[in-house]
Amino acid sequence: MPNAATLEFADRPATPAGRGIECGSQRGDRIFAGFAKGSGIAIIALVAMVAAFLIKTATPSLYHDHARFLYSRQWDLTPGNLHFGVAGMFYTTCLIAAFAMLLAVPIAVGIALFLTFWMPRKYAGPLAALIDLLAAVPSIVYGIWGIYVLSPKLQPFAGKLEDALGWCPLFAHTGVSRGTIFTGGVVLGIMILPIITAVSREVFSQVPQPQVEAALGLGATRWEMVRLAVLPFGRSGVVSAAMLGLGRALGETIAITLILSTPPTGAPFKASLFNGGETFASKIANNAQEFDSPAKTGAFIAAGLMLFILTFAVNAVARIIVNSDKGKA
Repeated sequence: MPNAATLEFADRPATPAGRGIECGSQRGDRIFAGFAKGSGIAIIALVAMVAAFLIKTATPSLYHDHARFLYSRQWDLTPGNLHFGVAGMFYTTCLIAAFAMLLAVPIAVGIALFLTFWMPRKYAGPLAALIDLLAAVPSIVYGIWGIYVLSPKLQPFAGKLEDALGWCPLFAHTGVSRGTIFTGGVVLGIMILPIITAVSREVFSQVPQPQVEAALGLGATRWEMVRLAVLPFGRSGVVSAAMLGLGRALGETIAITLILSTPPTGAPFKASLFNGGETFASKIANNAQEFDSPAKTGAFIAAGLMLFILTFAVNAVARIIVNSDKGKA
């Protein structure tokens, strides 16, 4: 039963000070909501402006291109006789990014699980900070380290893979000893490892503690608890983390430009990991000195437009996967 003091308090009209706090809070909510909406609209407008610039600059060159832009590997920017295609760059960009993801995602998820559920907290924090520091290393350092330190050490292992699996086009011998897609993929995997690890660790730390304790209380081992309770809960977060890493891998420029060896003009296509090549980003960076006419610049901008579309498609697919997981939950 409410006492007299409670009734008196409930019936008491709001004081001017209380109304002031409420009005101030509502005003703050409106300001924050307006700021958030404005920021979102600004980002969308910025992306739209970038897309419009790419399309506007690339369209004249695409109109005068005499090669099949999507299927050709030819790249000849002779004035008045443009022949350029992005098939080779598309393949190299996708292959090196996929190889980097294949290396980085399992290791990053394993590190995140180990730091969250196995390692004592007093050691997990410093180790996590140490891994995060890898993201602060400049790309040019990764590139120099990859070509001068890592590449010679990988050559014996790469040779064994060529001897054992050379029957497969993906591991075929090419004669390229340094600056291969294989080396670039390993370096990219190391570069995206901190991003995926940090986001995955944050997702796993949000698993409801009652679910963890219930699994352990029912007699599950720690691995069974992770498999049955943690991984299903964190799947969408891990997918998002992987897509963030993939976006970094697709657009990485400096490190890949330093590492990958450029095949000679007219060299036959080889699908091997042990071949050189050029990604969209490294092609543009390697030939920046050719931006001396609108036609040539438009050709490189067209390649950049393809990278823009590829990145946009990857993020859209990731969003669909994450939303489908939310629907199931």
